[in-house]
Amino acid sequence: MKNLLKSILLLTVLSFAITTTNAQTGKIVFENTSHNFGADVPEKGGNVTHRFVFTNMGDAPVTIQNVAASCGCTTPEWTKEPVAPGEQGFVDATFRPAGRPGNFSKNLTITNNGDPQTIVLTISGVVVTGEE
Repeated sequence: MKNLLKSILLLTVLSFAITTTNAQTGKIVFENTSHNFGADVPEKGGNVTHRFVFTNMGDAPVTIQNVAASCGCTTPEWTKEPVAPGEQGFVDATFRPAGRPGNFSKNLTITNNGDPQTIVLTISGVVVTGEE
């Protein structure tokens, strides 16, 4: 009876290991994870936006669940629908330079159901005053 229980336990553990190994998952791969707007972002020139494009390189759909900006001066927008394997999605980062002269570096933290589950994107640049 002990041998039978050991065999059942062993088969259960092996079955779980095989299922876990073969699980399908999405995989977000960005073309770039950082963008520099340059040294001449005009403070009074309006918002600047960069689109980060990614491809799902996995074998299951991937969904971005949230994008959190490190500062209130940065607003994210992103693909809300699941992105199928081989398809592309995006994350837009909009920075408001008004009242923020000088260097800036802001992060956007992406949470998704793929691999890796957390990705950090960075925008940077220099805001200059006196330009329209």
